[in-house]
Amino acid sequence: MVTVETAICLGGVLIVLALVLSGLSALLGQIQCTDAAREAARLVARGETEQARQVAEQIAPSGSTVTITVTGDTVAVTVAARPVGDLLPGLTTHAQAYAVREPQSKGDQ
Repeated sequence: MVTVETAICLGGVLIVLALVLSGLSALLGQIQCTDAAREAARLVARGETEQARQVAEQIAPSGSTVTITVTGDTVAVTVAARPVGDLLPGLTTHAQAYAVREPQSKGDQ
């Protein structure tokens, strides 16, 4: 009788542990997306668009998408990714960052 109860309890503990680890993985992915979006927005605001995409793809989780939108003087960067392991189906982590383009000096034009 005790063996059955222990087996059921261990199964429940393992399920809870898997969900906690999946949640932590999603949280880590969210932090990486936020860092990647912020860094890319800063680089685009400085006029380094191509480098911004490369840096964002390095910082963001693997398989993420990086979208850079420039409208007038406003820069918007969105980074989206699926959490590692896909244990939380339907969950996509994403982050957005905004910046205002810096004025170009006459020597840079």
